[in-house]
Amino acid sequence: MSLPKDSFQSAIQDNLITTWKQFIDRMEESLDMLAKGIDEAAEMSSICTSEWCEATEHVIDELSNSIFSISEPRWASDDDSRKIKQLRRRLHDLYAKYKSATR
Repeated sequence: MSLPKDSFQSAIQDNLITTWKQFIDRMEESLDMLAKGIDEAAEMSSICTSEWCEATEHVIDELSNSIFSISEPRWASDDDSRKIKQLRRRLHDLYAKYKSATR
């Protein structure tokens, strides 16, 4: 059984949209976890060991690579585009907060 071309394309695009939005949501959750860790480190200077700093920088690098490599699909809405820009800005702000917490 084959689907008509429009139905086939629509089904694939709907699947991609759902998966893409889940990916963006997981990135946002990851930034939330990173923010919590940085906030805790800022409150307790003893947490800012060289091991913690190295691990945190690794996480920031991985998130940065993932977030800045996201290409916006042509079907992305304006809200989706704004969300990606917000994630990038938020990561930048978290990095600045991390640097100030480790001084």
